[in-house]
Amino acid sequence: MSAVTVIVPTWNRQDLLARLLTGLGRQSHTVEDVVVVDNGSEDGSAETASALGARVIRMGWNSGFCRAVNRGISEVKTPWVAVVNNDVEPTPEWLARLMAAAQEPGVWFAAGKLLNSGRRDSIDGAFDLLCRGGCAWRAGHGRRDGPEWGEPRRIRFAPFTAALFRRELFEQVGLLDESFDSYLEDVDFGLRCAMRGFEGVYVPGAVAYHAGSGTLGEWHGRTARQIARNQVLIVAKHFPAGSLARSAWAIFVSQGLWGVLALRHGAGWAYLRGKIDGIRQFGSIRRLSGGERGRLPEILETSEREILELQRRTGFDLYWRLYFAIT
Repeated sequence: MSAVTVIVPTWNRQDLLARLLTGLGRQSHTVEDVVVVDNGSEDGSAETASALGARVIRMGWNSGFCRAVNRGISEVKTPWVAVVNNDVEPTPEWLARLMAAAQEPGVWFAAGKLLNSGRRDSIDGAFDLLCRGGCAWRAGHGRRDGPEWGEPRRIRFAPFTAALFRRELFEQVGLLDESFDSYLEDVDFGLRCAMRGFEGVYVPGAVAYHAGSGTLGEWHGRTARQIARNQVLIVAKHFPAGSLARSAWAIFVSQGLWGVLALRHGAGWAYLRGKIDGIRQFGSIRRLSGGERGRLPEILETSEREILELQRRTGFDLYWRLYFAIT
């Protein structure tokens, strides 16, 4: 039985953390080690984690998701590592089913089905997909669970909300890019994996429940600002000059439509600030980025076709209906 370390980055929400750690203790596949990386919680989260048997790393401040995860990965000695948010509640077979699927040839990571913890017949997310405009879709988000989300499939983007990875993968492609801080860091990591030909698998039988932005809230100003910024950083880091030119209209439309969504949810100013942040960082991120970019057009085209296919099969969100109509 392959040994697994679970990394839990956390900031406050002691109640959610306790629920997660209890769920990890009930896994049918033994968890070798649980490393809770505490980002300066002020509600006793670190003490609760220690009392429940986890190894705690205290960052001392809110260092962001990426730094916390990277710090946890640096402590891992097992061949497998799972990253799980503090607002996730795994079912007892979650890890065992991910591990079984991850043994398939050519599989480097595995992600299961995330259901909404408040409405358990609703998909919170399955896997991520990315359009030519640099905006991502958490596939299935907000839809009722059904046959479309019960089919195992190969994937290129695993949500770091709750996923399993070979530790060697981080040695091959690097850790999370701390420039992203929080949000879309998993899409950036997935792109780096895809460029190198590393793929994973979606395992619908590996079910967990997700509170969804349980710490800040889905449209909190900080959340919207970081997502808006990181959409720009995805483009700056990964799109070569040719793809940037070919995708300029798609970039404008997708990121502009996302701004309309932010405005409707009262986060329009945060969106604008995020875009300004991203534009300011564009040149420096582009100069620092490197590696393989040649496969990007094929990766984006394939991913966008998957978005279109799943939207057609399960009903169009207004955002994607407009995006495909305009582009």
